[in-house]
Amino acid sequence: MKRFTKIAIVTTSVLLLTTQAQAGYTLKKKIGAVDTKIVIFGFSQIEARGGDGQFSSTQDASVKFGAQRVRLGFKYLAGPLRGKLFLDFNQKYDKSKDIGVPLMVKDAFVSYYFNNALTLKLGAIKMPHGMGFTIPGWNLDVVERGFDKKLALERSMGFMISGRGIGYEDQVDKKFYKANGLEMGHERPWVGFGYDLMIANQAARSGAVTKAKPGNANSYAARVMYDWYETLHTELSYAVSQDAGGAGTKDYQSINFGLDSHFGPGNVKLELYHSQNVKGESDWNINTYALTGTYYISDDFELALKHIQGSASRNGKDTDIGNTYMGFNYYIAPFDNKMSRSAKRKRNAHRIQVNYVLASGDTNEKNKKNDLLSAYTEDSWLIQYQYKF
Repeated sequence: MKRFTKIAIVTTSVLLLTTQAQAGYTLKKKIGAVDTKIVIFGFSQIEARGGDGQFSSTQDASVKFGAQRVRLGFKYLAGPLRGKLFLDFNQKYDKSKDIGVPLMVKDAFVSYYFNNALTLKLGAIKMPHGMGFTIPGWNLDVVERGFDKKLALERSMGFMISGRGIGYEDQVDKKFYKANGLEMGHERPWVGFGYDLMIANQAARSGAVTKAKPGNANSYAARVMYDWYETLHTELSYAVSQDAGGAGTKDYQSINFGLDSHFGPGNVKLELYHSQNVKGESDWNINTYALTGTYYISDDFELALKHIQGSASRNGKDTDIGNTYMGFNYYIAPFDNKMSRSAKRKRNAHRIQVNYVLASGDTNEKNKKNDLLSAYTEDSWLIQYQYKF
C-alpha cells in the first residue's frame, strides 16, 4: 500500500505540472475517432477540534489537530464510456467494513452513458440513499454531515441504473438537463425527473449494518427525484441491507426524504430518515430530521446553521438528542461572486469553516457514550480549512 501511495503521488505531481487547471486538471487525447479525457482532482480538509464533546475523560488536550478527508481522484471519459477512481489517504484498512475493495477506495466504477434516461454503472459507488450523504464531502454547508449519516447505506460494490433531468429536454437550456454518466446525487441543478436503482453487496460501511462481507447477502436501494432549476430539488429513497447484524438477523430498512432549495443568497435543506432494525435488531429503530440554512452576507462570507434531531428506541430504552451547528463559511479568494448551487462548487475550492456544536436533549452523564444515537452529548467547536483542485 505504501508503494502504491508513492506511485500515485509522483504520477499526479507530474500530471499537474503538464496540464492546465479547469474543473480539476485535464488531459485530452484523440484515440482513433474517439476523443478521450482524463480529469485529475482532489481535496484536503485540515482541522482543529476542541470542546468537551471531542475528548474522553482520559484525554487532557485542549485542542486536537487532524484531517477529515485527504483525497485524490481520476475521471476517465471516452465517448459514452466513463470511469472513476477516488482514494482517501486518511483511511486505514478495516475488514469489518469490507464491500469488495479496501476502505481507502471510496469510488471505483465504470459506467456507460446511453442518454439522460439511462446510465449503467458497475463498481464501488455511493448507494442512492440519503440526500446529505450523496452531496460531495467537499461541498457541505458545515464541517461534517452529522450523526444521521450513519443511517445511510454508504458506499458498496454493485450495479446501478440511473437517469437525470428527464422530461423537459425540449423546453429548457441544455445545461439544465445534460447528464454525463458520473452522477451520484444532485451535483448540479437539473430540470425534470431523476432516478437510481441499485443492487450491491451488504452495506458494510453503513453505521446501521455490522458483521457484513461480500457474498453473505445483498443490499438494495431505489430513489426518485424531481428538480426545478435552483429553486427545488426533492428526493425520496428506500433502502434495505439484508442480515444487518449477521446471518439470520433482521434486514435493515430505511426511508429517506430530502429537499434542497436555493433562492438568491439563501439556501434551505430538509432531510428525514425513518430507519428500522438497526444492526439487525428488530426493536432498534431510529428517526431523524435535519434542517440546514445558509445565507451569504458578502462575496466571501456566509452564515450557516444546521440542526439535527434524532429519536431512538432499543430494548425498551428511548433517547432523544439534538446537535446544532452554528457558524460561518469564509471563501478565500473566490473565483467569482456567484452563490448559486453550481457556483458554490467552485467557490468551495478554498474555504474556511467555523462551527460551534451545541448538544441538547438526553445529554446527561449516563448517556455519555450514547449507544442509540452517535451524536455529540457535550458541546464542541470545529474549524476546518479546505483546499480543492
